Amino acid sequence: MASAHASTASAKKEIIVLGAGVVGLTTALKLQQQGTYQVAIVSEVLPSDPKTIRYTSRWAGAHHVYNAVNETNQHQLEEETFNVMWELSSSGSDAEECFLRIPQTEYLFVDQPTPEPLEKMPHFRYLKPDELIPGAKSGLTFSTVSIDVPIYLNYLLTRFLAQGGRILRGSVLHINQVLEGGTGLFSGGSKDDPLPAALIVCVGIAARFLGGVEDKDVYPIRGQTVLIRAPWVRFGRTETLDEEGNKTYIIPRRSSDVIVGGTRTPDDWFPRSRPETTLDILTRAFALCPELAPPEIRATRTPTLDDVMPHIVGEGCGLRPARKGGFRLEVEWIEGASVRREGRIPVVHNYGHGGYGYQISWGSANKVLELLNDALGTSQSS
Repeated sequence: MASAHASTASAKKEIIVLGAGVVGLTTALKLQQQGTYQVAIVSEVLPSDPKTIRYTSRWAGAHHVYNAVNETNQHQLEEETFNVMWELSSSGSDAEECFLRIPQTEYLFVDQPTPEPLEKMPHFRYLKPDELIPGAKSGLTFSTVSIDVPIYLNYLLTRFLAQGGRILRGSVLHINQVLEGGTGLFSGGSKDDPLPAALIVCVGIAARFLGGVEDKDVYPIRGQTVLIRAPWVRFGRTETLDEEGNKTYIIPRRSSDVIVGGTRTPDDWFPRSRPETTLDILTRAFALCPELAPPEIRATRTPTLDDVMPHIVGEGCGLRPARKGGFRLEVEWIEGASVRREGRIPVVHNYGHGGYGYQISWGSANKVLELLNDALGTSQSS
């Protein structure tokens, strides 16, 4: 006799999400929460795995600071995401430990964007001329959240599983494999699993190579960072150096680690930290934030970069999955994708967010849900 859970699940439409980065996990959770879909994530790499260059989300800073460029309504999606993260970071939330609410200061060595999207942030104000650092044209300050990404990714995963979602480890060469074989192809799946009613593609940089997608507009923007154990740093600080978006940034995490960066190099696939880049990052970061040195040293003498070195706990680099023309968030109908089924199958693409995956994650998930409901004629449950 089938279990009540199996009976309930069978009444729902099967949805497969490819990818378990922050975009894939958030999207899968949002779909599962609706109640009309049974969602399974298929991914080769999972949040609890050792760090790898193939999984960018583990390398992120990350904090929520609105992007100056408004491509494809990105500001709206960023605003939706910030509202969710601000609520999740509130005292008493089950996700509180994933976030740190911080005062953030931005120094701009370039012209101020107009309009300034950051004016929507809590406690926003422009800096006075005497508050600027040498060379900065303008500056601003506001409150935001930083995200402790290893903890947050596992939070999303466990929350998804608690809602009844499934996760399967597997490598996919072509989307037609999944459209024809479903979750039954992977360990933990079954030949009796229903075929998916739709497929959601959240594979990041792999969208360039995945068969059936092979989006050559996807390219990496390599970022390198240094991780410093500095529990006394409880503020964020960034300087925007040029029109290409190169920045120096200080991002504290609730765990007492501080991410300092960074670099922004298009089409650079090198998978490991470069020592000369690490030194450049540290030099810039210390000039921007001498408070990286321990307070007991700063209380007795002028600190130097050598005072920071013993507190370095790691280095890293990630390949931000950017896309020429902006991220892809749309439905594609696949005709005759399977010999086992007839008709068209909707494939929803949600990738190419570059360095903005975290701060657009909930907004893009909301859009995927809207697109999927329209494609399948599903009404949102109350």
